[in-house]
Order: sequence, then C-alpha cells, then structure tokens
Amino acid sequence: MNLEKIHNVYFIGIGGIGMSALARYFKLIGKNVSGYDKTESPLTKELVAAGIEIHYEDDLKMVSETYFDSESTLIVYTPAVPTDHSEYQYFLSNDFEVKKRSEVLGLITKDTFCLAVAGTHGKTTTSSILAHLLKEAEVPMTAFLGGISEDFNSNFFFQGNEYSVVEADEFDRSFLRLYPDVACVTSMDADHLDIYGDTNELQKSFKSFADKIKPEGTLFVRNGLPLKGLTYGIDDDADYCIRNVRVEQGAYVFDLHTPKTTLLDAKFNKPGRHNLLNALVAFAMAEQTGASIDSLVGALNTFKGVQRRFSYKIKSDDFVFIDDYAHHPTEINAVYEAVLEMHPNKKTLAVFQPHLFSRTKDFADDFAESLSKFDSVLLLPIYPAREEPMVGITAQWLSDKIKNPNKKVIDKIAIIKEIKEQKPEVVITMGAGDIGLEVSAIQKEFEYAN
Repeated sequence: MNLEKIHNVYFIGIGGIGMSALARYFKLIGKNVSGYDKTESPLTKELVAAGIEIHYEDDLKMVSETYFDSESTLIVYTPAVPTDHSEYQYFLSNDFEVKKRSEVLGLITKDTFCLAVAGTHGKTTTSSILAHLLKEAEVPMTAFLGGISEDFNSNFFFQGNEYSVVEADEFDRSFLRLYPDVACVTSMDADHLDIYGDTNELQKSFKSFADKIKPEGTLFVRNGLPLKGLTYGIDDDADYCIRNVRVEQGAYVFDLHTPKTTLLDAKFNKPGRHNLLNALVAFAMAEQTGASIDSLVGALNTFKGVQRRFSYKIKSDDFVFIDDYAHHPTEINAVYEAVLEMHPNKKTLAVFQPHLFSRTKDFADDFAESLSKFDSVLLLPIYPAREEPMVGITAQWLSDKIKNPNKKVIDKIAIIKEIKEQKPEVVITMGAGDIGLEVSAIQKEFEYAN
C-alpha cells in the first residue's frame, strides 16, 4: 500500500492511546482524518479540539462522504473493536484498504531508522524516556507513545522523520509488523495468556520479534532474559550497567558503565529500580543514533515522566498520593518496592482495579501475594475491557485470596470515603481500566486538606 496515494484516514476505535497517536500523525501530514469510538474521553476531546471529527455511535450515516472513496481512503481499526461492528463490516466488504493499527505503524516506520521498545512491562516509560533523550539531542524523529508523556503533554511527538520511536506491543503479536533497526526487550513475564495460551508461546513470539531486527541492527536485552543481544542491568555483569546507586534529594545518582566508557554521577528523577533499568536501556538505544553522549546524560536528569506511571499527584510530608498504570503482579511489585524505597515506614493504602477477567483468573495467586504487601487494600470490581464476565471470577473472589486482613471490596464512589476513614500516609491507585478517571477527584479532595 502506498500511503502517498491515501488522502483520507478513518479510524474505528480512534480514542485508543495508540490509535490516537496515529490519528495525530496523519492529521499533521495533511490527511483528512476522522473516526468512531464507543465513548467520549479526554483523548477524544483533544482530537476533536485538533480538528478531527469523531462520533460515538456505530452508524455509517455519521461518516462523512469523504471517506466512502475506496481508492483514496485507509481504514484503521483496533482489535478491541468487535468483528460484528457495522462500520467495520461495511468497509471490509466493500474493497477498502482495512488495516490494523500495528500494520499501519509498521508501514509508516519501515523507511525510517526505527527504534522499537518491546516487553511485557516498561514499554511506555522506556519509549517516552527514549523520545525525550532524542528530542533533547535534536535528533530528527517521530515518536508514537502508549501513554501521555509529561515532557510533550502528548502521546505523539514530531521533530522530523529520519528516526522513529515506537512501542512494540506483544498483544495480538502486533510487534511482528515492525521492522526495527534497534530494539530492546525489557521483560518477558507471562501475560496475555488469553492470546498465547502459555508462557512458552509468549516467549516464542518475543524470539520472532528479535528475528525481525534488520541484519545490521542491534538488540538490547535485560540481563537474564533468554535472548541474545547486548545486555543491560544494575550491579551485575551486563554490557550496559548501572552501579553505585544512591538516592539524593529524592533522585537517583549513579555511575553508568557502557562497553566504551564510564559516566560518573548521572542523575534520574523517577522512583523505582525498574525505572532506572528503563532509563538505562533508553540511553543505550539513543546512543545508537550517534547523538552526543553528554546531551543524552543531561537529558536523563530532565525527564519528567509519563501520566499514570508512578505519577505523584500529591507529595507532602504528611500525605502522598501516587497513581500508576500497574495491572500485572510484577508491576505491582515494582510499585511497592519504589514506595518502600522512597517513603519508608509510611502507612500505605493500595486502591486496585483488576483489568480483564482472564488476567485476574490467570494470575490470581500472584495478585494476592503482591497486594498483600501493602498495609491495606481496596479492590474495585474487575474492569472487563474487551471481555465478557467469567463465572466465579470477581473482585471478591480475588479478595478472598489476599492474606492481609486489611482489605475490602468497594465501588469507585466509595474511594474517597475509605481513604478518609483509613487515614493512610501514602495512597496508591493502580490499574489499566477507568480508575484513572477517578484520580483528579481524589487529588482535588486531598490536595488542600493536607
């Protein structure tokens, strides 16, 4: 498919984080862009403000005539859209070019020097750090991010098209549509077992992704993962290694060892050893572009973060409120370790919204163990996303597995009331569903009270 011959791009599921980044890209390069989504959201409102028409009913009558020319129109859809969606079925049955988001991303980035970030955890933070480093080093690049970067206030950034930064998503094997020059794999923990069936199949998929790297390309692998590449780690024998870590005024200070040199007293401001690893591999990938090492090290110190990735909403001596996207036991453990390191001996309250019935079922015991570490836990009903309910798989069922006695299943409307009654010193909201929509109300309620 020749994108130059495409004048109109219509998105089915335009409000998704990855879809909206693509919509911004096509709008930027002068295409006609519009789309459908099931519900209005902050993201769709921003797209509308940028001049993109969006409707919220599955109704072809609401699609502009412009998009019914099959010769000049590209239809982009997300796998989250049901196959019986009438708009999707119409375009599919009438000889339109209909492609998944991942296919289109692959087409856009194929002729660039593509830097792809893969892994079951850490993709969004790592790719956002990488984009920030390249921006500060004035590398001509386009970034498609899976979250809202606080440095760009967007999930899309354009500074040229010679290089591209993308998240390589393992869901639905989407990352096999990419053609990276440089890639990393941050983690290969079991996840998306509704797609893969078992961990072995998931790991095979990551090996297939590694094989997609161009012949002269480079793969970075977190030390210990079963893939061949340049390794990175903390206090180990990795090719890229962080050593002598200390915390000074709430930030990490460390020495960064590369195969060629040692950089002393580098600084990074985001809490958590997992974020230090993300920063390290982002640096290693950015170095492959030939960017100035000094500018890259300096940019590590100025990275602001990503919304909903250990985001401080309130940070005072008496009360701390953190919001995080964590929706897997490994991610919850990482959040807990970061809280423990940055706020030791503080009373913690975790508010967790499980995401997907299948994930809750597959990792129930691990979720229970991870959540039990906090002083108290509030569980919200399971966020279904693309799934139908499963008999017996409920928040109460998960709660029964949590050994910590300080636990309760509540509805979202009761979150603020429970926080007031429990009087924690640190509150952490976690989950990949719509719990993020509650964050501003919680922040507003406690910002001035503390």
